Amino acid sequence: MPETSGSTGRTPETHVIDFRAAEQLLNARDPRGAVKLLDGVIAAHPENTAARLLRARAFFAAAQLRPAELEFTIVLEREPDNAFAHFALARTYERQGRPEQAKRHFRLAAALDPNPEYLKAARFDA
Repeated sequence: MPETSGSTGRTPETHVIDFRAAEQLLNARDPRGAVKLLDGVIAAHPENTAARLLRARAFFAAAQLRPAELEFTIVLEREPDNAFAHFALARTYERQGRPEQAKRHFRLAAALDPNPEYLKAARFDA
């Protein structure tokens, strides 16, 4: 019999399926549906950084900026060299009207990865 998580009857395999389904929902522009699926995955696997990053992206897409900020921050505590997480956190700060915090993370993203989009956003020439 497969190992389950608590009283939910969910197995590690169903959490993987939920994660993949959440990716599809986010791609289909249903970020709230993605968040609902990821809540269960993260409840069972709070250490899963990939699930937290996906949930942060879903929160951002749903314009839930405070939860997005929190999740991106958790990802960066675990992976301080994650250029995408710095860039996404910067975009979150930008949408919240916090340009100084955004600038710092745009520059960190560009320093970690010379992606043209990151470099443009970092505005090193300004």
